[in-house]
Amino acid sequence: MKQVLSTRRNLSPEVEHDLLRDPRLGYEADIGKEFVRCVEHGSPTPLERWHCHDEYELQLIVGAHGQAFVGDYVGFFEPGHLVLTGPRVPHNWVSADLPPDGLAVRSLVIQFREAPLRDGMRAISELEETLPLLERAHHGIEFFGLSEAVRERFYRIKQSHGLERFAEFASLLCLLNRCQDYRLLSSDHVAFTGSDDTLSAVNKVISHVNDHYAEAISVGEVSALVGMSESAFSRFFSKATGLTFTNFVNRLRVNRACQLLMERDSYVSSVCYAVGFNNVANFNRRFLEVKGMTPTQFRKQAAGRFNPTSS
Repeated sequence: MKQVLSTRRNLSPEVEHDLLRDPRLGYEADIGKEFVRCVEHGSPTPLERWHCHDEYELQLIVGAHGQAFVGDYVGFFEPGHLVLTGPRVPHNWVSADLPPDGLAVRSLVIQFREAPLRDGMRAISELEETLPLLERAHHGIEFFGLSEAVRERFYRIKQSHGLERFAEFASLLCLLNRCQDYRLLSSDHVAFTGSDDTLSAVNKVISHVNDHYAEAISVGEVSALVGMSESAFSRFFSKATGLTFTNFVNRLRVNRACQLLMERDSYVSSVCYAVGFNNVANFNRRFLEVKGMTPTQFRKQAAGRFNPTSS
């Protein structure tokens, strides 16, 4: 018999607002109306907590090792770790090897608001080049090979104001936008290839799966949805996404399971059935394939996103 999910616990990330951004914590003082903020902070600090905010955030670790938590991603960080997170993507970097007196500088952080960029795109078409970067940031992007260049640009931005600051920031965006050596951290991302018609058909399928992932979903029903035979649809979907339809459904269900494991005190079997798997052993295998750990291990590691030293 299927077990009922428990009630939701209060495990939501703290929402950070301007009133919390005290210069004593590493924020710039009297930044005025500039939409780019620089934060240079040590560790331990009250800033190390499971939280989110409306700004994009680029975080460069320059000291310490520990565990990184971005959305449903759980991993490790060390100096040189560089991640861009989008608005309202919860995150925390929990230090694990601090010296007795802590670190004066652990992280260099740049925060910027989305609205000014979106508004600017209406008048300055060149800014539209950043759209793919901004969309990917909703998953959290880890960049490789850019740490030193970003560190240098951080201090250029911090030491400048007005138009000069914007120019330095635009240079940083160009650097990130050109980088091809990256990975997305939270919730598997499906990269589409093909025409607008292909994109429209794939989006229709994905929307259907998002609405019915907890139910049995057959290739027959989704192929009929886009007017194809089952064999033609299977070839089409694999070519467009790089995944078989079954693999895509399994990954989406695992990502939904991650959310439940982080938000509720529920039996693993309850989570298994709630996201559409009908066999716990199969659920455990697919979870391990996607996340590199079992559901139980994921829950235990995810619990570490709440830094016990934060206030």
